[in-house]
Amino acid sequence: QLQLVESGGGLVQAGGSLRVSCAASVRIFSYYSMGWFRQAPGKEREFVATISGGTDSSTVYAESVKGRFTISRDNTKKTVYLQMNSLKPEDTAVYSCAARGSTIWSTDPLSYQYWGQGTQVTVSS
Repeated sequence: QLQLVESGGGLVQAGGSLRVSCAASVRIFSYYSMGWFRQAPGKEREFVATISGGTDSSTVYAESVKGRFTISRDNTKKTVYLQMNSLKPEDTAVYSCAARGSTIWSTDPLSYQYWGQGTQVTVSS
């Protein structure tokens, strides 16, 4: 069973940066593609970024974060990261990482089998 634990959330001013991490407890992390999703109060969960597994590490981003956020992974540390720059108040949400049993990336949350508990990111104006 794969477990995911996020860390690194917090409060930041608009225009600032924050990096959230997601550590996986699994034998072979590279077998899994990873995704970051977020959910703001009163809104549905939305896709943020995804990265493929294996040796490819292809990435896809939501239009709303493209050019500001970067997803990356370190397979030796079994961790995926989301570097968030130029943060806006509308980025405020609970950010959750997810893993799916395929090396192919996906933007569909329903295709992910494992989820972390989430970490709060708050951007003040």
